[in-house]
Amino acid sequence: MSPTANGPSFGRRFGVALLLGLPGIVALVGYIYVTTPATAVPAGLSRPLLALVSAVNPLLLLGVACLLGAYAAPRVGLQSYVIDREGSGSEIWHRLRNDVRLAVGIGIIGGVLIVVLDAVLMPFVAQDLPQSVLGATRPTVLDVFVYVPVRFLYGGITEELMLRFGLMSALVFVGWRITDRKGDGPQPAVVWVAIVIAAVLFGLGHLPALAQSVDLTPALVVRTVLLNAVAGVLFGWLYWRRSLEAAMVAHASFHVPLVVLSLVQVALL
Repeated sequence: MSPTANGPSFGRRFGVALLLGLPGIVALVGYIYVTTPATAVPAGLSRPLLALVSAVNPLLLLGVACLLGAYAAPRVGLQSYVIDREGSGSEIWHRLRNDVRLAVGIGIIGGVLIVVLDAVLMPFVAQDLPQSVLGATRPTVLDVFVYVPVRFLYGGITEELMLRFGLMSALVFVGWRITDRKGDGPQPAVVWVAIVIAAVLFGLGHLPALAQSVDLTPALVVRTVLLNAVAGVLFGWLYWRRSLEAAMVAHASFHVPLVVLSLVQVALL
């Protein structure tokens, strides 16, 4: 992996990355609009306005991440076939096709692993979860499928742009500058530190949503961060060794076992 700033301009990289992340934002807005009951809309807001307002923070985070990634990623050799736009469309697809099988496999295996780890850890946190979270609310098949676009578009693409293309690339760049910029590229140790930090922050990023449903305890925090960090390490490794697109495919595939599990739970209720 050798650092390079060649290829498309900074502005083009930023623009392409931002466009890739926008469908996930739209999916999130649509989900909030469809699923928010009228009684949950704050006074002074309509449901459409609430949905639009909910997009402000992720849109800002996406913009910052795309700026960071557009600058840092090419300089530390972290690649994206689409953003870097090296070669024709057929050449890009040929490269991506070589990554897809591995990415799908890692994503699905990672999803199954998380389900198993969650089951193992559940006895340690079951007392911290109120009955309303464990199953008093009964989701329907429609509920599961309404959330699917958020899983695959926001989770699979937008979050990877934020956490891998933006955050991880910036961390690798900073680590490279601090340790040995004169080398051929960032040392593996620098990249691994960036992978782990981004993965842990990925886990911490899930805590606010959990805190809206339950009172956070140390056990719940550890469980939530650990489960998501394991997945984040897998995606980060793929970004490093293959491409950003491989990390995106893996992240999207990671949700397949979770969707299946949700459907099974609906069937058993």
